[in-house]
Parts: sequence; C-alpha cells; structure tokens
Amino acid sequence: MSLAELLDARTRPGTLYERLEDRKVRCFACAHRCVIFDGKRGICQVRFNKDGTLHVPWGYVSSLGLDPIEKKPFYHVLPGARTLTFGMLGCDLHCPYCQNWEISQTLRDRNAGALPHDVTPQELVSLARRYGAQAVISSYNEPLITSEWAVAVFQEAKRAGLLTGYVSNGNATREVLQYLRPYLDCYKIDLKTFQDKNYRVLGAVLSKILEGIALVHELGFWLEIVTLVVPGFNDSDEELRQIAKFLASISPDIPWHVTAFHKDYKMTDPDNTPAETLVRAAQIGYDAGLHFVYTGNLPGMTGRYENTYCPGCGALLIERYGFAILQNKLRDGRCPQCGRAIPGVWKI
Repeated sequence: MSLAELLDARTRPGTLYERLEDRKVRCFACAHRCVIFDGKRGICQVRFNKDGTLHVPWGYVSSLGLDPIEKKPFYHVLPGARTLTFGMLGCDLHCPYCQNWEISQTLRDRNAGALPHDVTPQELVSLARRYGAQAVISSYNEPLITSEWAVAVFQEAKRAGLLTGYVSNGNATREVLQYLRPYLDCYKIDLKTFQDKNYRVLGAVLSKILEGIALVHELGFWLEIVTLVVPGFNDSDEELRQIAKFLASISPDIPWHVTAFHKDYKMTDPDNTPAETLVRAAQIGYDAGLHFVYTGNLPGMTGRYENTYCPGCGALLIERYGFAILQNKLRDGRCPQCGRAIPGVWKI
C-alpha cells in the first residue's frame, strides 16, 4: 500500500468546506481556499474530494514529543511548562528551508513522508497527563490543514484542564479561526518575510498572512510571532522594521521572536544567521515600539534579548538560557517592582 493510500484510509468527512456544483468543494482550512474537483487533492495534498465530500486527516500522528513550551516558542505562556506536541503530515506551503520537510512535504516531495501512527484523542491526552504536561500543542507540520482532528484532540484536552496551542504559518481564514476559537488558547505564527514576491516563493501571499495575524489577535487568541532571520532573504533593516511596525500597529504587546536560520532542505546557500544580526533585529523591534522582543536559536550569545523585562520600569522578570527558565520573578502576572500587568497566559 502506498503512503497516499495509507493516509487516505485515515480520513473522515470534514467540516471546513462548502459544496459547489458538479461535485466540486471549496475548502476553508487555509487562505488558499482551494476549489477541489471530484477525485482531486487540495494544495496541502492531504485534504481531498471524494464524490463531492471533502475528506480530511484523522486518527493518527506522524510526530510526537514532550517539549518545554519555550521551544514552540511561547515565552508568555506558562513559563517552564511541559507540552505534549503532536504533528500530522502535509502543509499548504513549500518553504525551501523547512526544518520539518520530511513530514510537511509529504505527497509533494518523493523523498518526504513518514508512516502514520494510529492514536485517539483520549490516548494523546492520557499521555500528556502521564508525563506532567500542562499543554497540548499541534506543530511540526501545518496544523490549519488538520484542524478538524485538532479540535477533537483539544476538546479532550480542555476537559482535562490542559492549555492548547497552534504553531502555524498563519495562512488562516476567518472560518477556520472561528471554528478553532472555543478550543484553542494560544497561537504562534511565523511571519517569514514582508515581501510578497518572497512569500510567493514559499507558496503564500503576504496579504493573507497579515490578515491571518490580525484575525488571530482580533479573535482573542494569545498570539506570539516568529521571524526566522535568513541572511540575504529578510534580514535588511528596512524589512525587519516593516515587520516590527506592522506588529506594533496591531499591539505593542505581541511578543516578537527573531530566530537564527541554519542551512536545511533546499536552502544551503545563505550563511547561518550570526548573533549580531539577531541583536540588530531585536533592537529594531524595540525601536519600533514593541514591548517584548526575543532572540532565539543561539542560547547565551545575544545577551539580554533572551529575557523578559517590564516595559514600565525595566525590571528583569524572566531570565532564560535557551529553553531553560533560570528565574521567574512574575507575581500573578505582574511586575513585582512596579505592579504593572504583563500580558500573557500565566496560569490555566
């Protein structure tokens, strides 16, 4: 049996679509809004139309891990908490530097693909509780395209008193976000570039990503943004400033993570990102009015930019080294020195 047949056997009729004439369907799981003909697949390759019904991934994981929540990265959510992180297969983008390409490019790249491991939502949540996780997060591949399955898992997680999260490219629709909202708490989005021509190389449209970010904030998810800073691709002062100003225009309290690129998959030409580039990007973020800017992937090499400081009085609140919390001085989500409320999810 081929991998496509294995995956197609692990599907159910979906929710996030509408039926069109001639047994076509329009999918709402991501901003591509694919119109899928009978017998064909969407851009993601894992949602497909069979006899006028959209079938969607169900009942398996490709990857499963127990991670610190800082690895997602969420820096303003339950500092130091363990998370059970699960992923499936497929993606609606095709980034040439994807670190998880073996699973994200399934059915698109013949060298990609992993066997699905059958599991139930109850089993996933039982694992989370057994290992002391406080959150269940969908990551590794693009979670938007498996949102029906994620909701089934998150419903069970919420019943167990766990936090839930997405690690996503942000190529979202209002329909999928409203569908997720009752069950999803935290949302991390990769804002990969501020140039539409570069986004189209990755398989998306800049305006759709920006709309997705604004919608996630509007609907009340806790939102953090990551930009993987790639030399020669998105590391100019101008582009970094555009990203920072856009985020600050939505809310200066959105944490922005600028993280280091390393050569992977099809992108092996640029140099790995040096620490001084991340420090420059972080300072640009603060100069643009953001209150919380963090560097990532180079632990101990960027000074103060791994830590959280009070935007009011400047007091050190959370000290980090990589994914490790060295000290956490927050008191009920407030600065112990001036009493300012620090935005975030500090308790379940």
